[in-house]
Amino acid sequence: MEFKKIVGQFKEKTLSGRYITNSAIEPILKHLGSDFKVNTPAVSVKQQPIYTVEVGRGNHKIYMWSQMHGNESTTTKAVFDFINLLNSTNPLAIQLKETFRFLIVPIANPDGAAAYTRVNANEVDLNRDALNLSQPESKLLRDLYDTFQPDFCFNLHDQRTIFGAGNTGKPATVSFLAPAYNEEREINSVREQAIGIIVAMNVALQKYIPGQIGRFDDAFNMNCIGDRFQSLGTPTILFEAGHFPGDYEREVTREYIFIAYLVALTTISKSEHVNNKTAEYFDIPQNMIVFFDFIYKNIKIDAVNNQKITNFAAQYKETLENDKIVFEAYIAETGTLSDYYGHTEYDFKNESIRNSNGTIPVINDKADFLIANEQKIVNGLLKK
Repeated sequence: MEFKKIVGQFKEKTLSGRYITNSAIEPILKHLGSDFKVNTPAVSVKQQPIYTVEVGRGNHKIYMWSQMHGNESTTTKAVFDFINLLNSTNPLAIQLKETFRFLIVPIANPDGAAAYTRVNANEVDLNRDALNLSQPESKLLRDLYDTFQPDFCFNLHDQRTIFGAGNTGKPATVSFLAPAYNEEREINSVREQAIGIIVAMNVALQKYIPGQIGRFDDAFNMNCIGDRFQSLGTPTILFEAGHFPGDYEREVTREYIFIAYLVALTTISKSEHVNNKTAEYFDIPQNMIVFFDFIYKNIKIDAVNNQKITNFAAQYKETLENDKIVFEAYIAETGTLSDYYGHTEYDFKNESIRNSNGTIPVINDKADFLIANEQKIVNGLLKK
């Protein structure tokens, strides 16, 4: 299958960047074909509609939800790329709709999406509310599961730039998890099916982003929705959209998430997920916290009247300003940093630095400074 061609053809051009809200998706939902059912079965804490999209008439039922963490929008963009495909006359679209029945929740946490926060309006992490069901958004996700009775669940998220695919120096651009269904993290037939799908996605994505696929930690927590649905007997897959070099808007990553959707569905349709792939699954490197956005090496500083050479790192903080996400770099760590990589690295070759607070980098200071009174770092980046 020519995945890249499909991705380019069906990208939803009205959705870009990191800030995706109900107001961004509503015009798209209004113009879907007659075979799509768009409903609003519930509202959020702040009375925003939570939309569902149903399409397809096949025997395999797929339940997908995105943005239960409001500031995790990459998989939502990929969902609408996928919906564009389904809304076309492409032979693949026809085949998918004949094989599958889809129930999609594009934005499960519209209040969090609008505020660009992980939590909902009551400051509850919906992915820690699957057992308590204390929030209207959590209740809806469970009610839809109970009513739809899916054969497979796709739990769609973003992950931070701090994660690497193991300790290889490559970012975890996409990560997957077949959640545990019990404390012992055992493999039963349900989890094994999720594992088989993940292995197929990993094999396909290695052709595009070799070494940049990770395996998310499988510590069991029944209050996490994936663990809960896995324990109830439905193969469930966690998709994590991560960092591709230079792609802070996650426009490249969305392409690989879209490809992952297509590979997963193709694998299910051919029943290729039923073979035992557990060994191959655990060969996928586990996510490790090994990255900063910036690392600055070999800085000369005065420490108690004694000069020394050190390194320090900076990390972006994301803030919502005028309906756009602004990335601001702040100093996050100092020291040898020998166990870390930077998405961007600079070697200052024993030069000194200076900012508004002096010549020693201070945690939580903005990453704005002069190097040897000549070159400038502004918002983390070297200005040419």
